[in-house]
This record gives sequence, structure tokens and C-alpha cells, in this order.
Amino acid sequence: MTDSNAAVGPAVKQLNKTLNDLLLDPVSSFMGRASGRSMEGVGIFDGDLLLIDRKATVKHNDVIVATYNGLFVCKIADMINNQLCSANPDNPPIKLTEHDQYCVEGVVTSSIRLFRQPTELPQINTL
Repeated sequence: MTDSNAAVGPAVKQLNKTLNDLLLDPVSSFMGRASGRSMEGVGIFDGDLLLIDRKATVKHNDVIVATYNGLFVCKIADMINNQLCSANPDNPPIKLTEHDQYCVEGVVTSSIRLFRQPTELPQINTL
């Protein structure tokens, strides 16, 4: 196998920051792994790595990670109707009530498709 087609240019060699520096805030960011198919409509697939920012303010239609009745879930925040929505028509919205235990953990800022799955990341259900 040859690597002559993939010459690394000077701009790549001069990067002063790591991917961690560019993608994660060491104080407010965390990572998790998506589990399930309900967010495929926004490009999040089973096994994808999610980068989540705890300090970001949730806006209508943001993709978020939350705890919902004891489970980590990844959903679309419907702030107008007070519900958690899937990006898959097979999964109906979850209407939040006063009986639910619910807490936003952060806003998903990026997802990364992984071709080899690490084992040490927590699973985040997409229900």
C-alpha cells in the first residue's frame, strides 16, 4: 500500500491545537455513545460518538441529552409543546408531565461516526 496520494500539507503540520482543544470545553463538555435508531433523521446513528455541552442554553429544536425517568436519552427539544421528539417517524413524541423525572444534561454540539467502537464510553439511548 502506498501513501503517496495523501501528502500532508504544511497547514496540517502547523496545527497548534488538538481535536480535544477544538471540539471540547474541558469544564463543560462530555462524550457519550448513541444507542438506538430514533435520531437517524438528524444524522445520529447507533454507535455514534456524541459531544455534549452542559453550559449551552437549550433552544427550540436543539438536539439534547437528558435524563428522563432514570434513562439517558438523546432527543430533539420541543420547547413550545414541552416534549421530547425523535427524528424517526416510528417513535412518537414524549410529552413531559409533572410526574416525569427530567433533567437536561446538555446540548449535542457534534456527532462523530465511529468505524471501530470503543468500549469505555457510556451509552445514551435514543429510544
